[in-house]
Amino acid sequence: MTARDIAAALPGIDTLKDLCRSMAMAEAILNPDGECVYSYSPQWSETEEAALMRNGSGDEYDMVFAPDGAYIRGFDHESPLSPYHHEDVPRPWPGVLDSVPEAFRRHVEEPAFTDEDGCPVVTVCLWRAADTPSWETGRITFPEGHPDPDGSNRLFELLLDPTPEAFQTFAEDYYEVPADIEALRHIYDLRPLGRRDVAALNPSVDAETVIEAAKVIGYPLAVDLRPTAG
Repeated sequence: MTARDIAAALPGIDTLKDLCRSMAMAEAILNPDGECVYSYSPQWSETEEAALMRNGSGDEYDMVFAPDGAYIRGFDHESPLSPYHHEDVPRPWPGVLDSVPEAFRRHVEEPAFTDEDGCPVVTVCLWRAADTPSWETGRITFPEGHPDPDGSNRLFELLLDPTPEAFQTFAEDYYEVPADIEALRHIYDLRPLGRRDVAALNPSVDAETVIEAAKVIGYPLAVDLRPTAG
């Protein structure tokens, strides 16, 4: 699997945003006191939202959602396309960033997406303008003999299988705790989050922590979890 396959498989921008928000909310409940793999920021900048993934092993992605479309940068540290696997001076694999249109070029050099020397930390890149029907990626010659040369399959696994069951498998494997499937279905549907749903997923998390996480993520709350005025 490569970026080309991801471009064909990813849903539309709004659907992808909702999925990323749900994943971030579910994990924030399961792991309220630690660093989460998936996070979401509805105020990444004045005009942009962002979904982030950091797996703690050096793999990551960022999705920036803006009025003019969306930009995705992914980095698999074991990928043969890594900028650090080739010459003395790191550089992105040919084709990964060469075709990024002008509307998204600012993200290529975004400091959050580059190393201390300004080299883009990337093995896979996709983008989609708001008025186009599909995701796009660069024209890349991939090395032969590698089933996942740019890390697309590993990085975007939960986006390729956008189901509560897939997230349940991830959560139970990563955190070694049970993850209630009905609570996950509730969150994946983006239904307002109530105390009962939270308790089903993590009975030990306190309400204030969940309220704060939902505020950061931009996830809707049910009446019994909405902060009271005053």
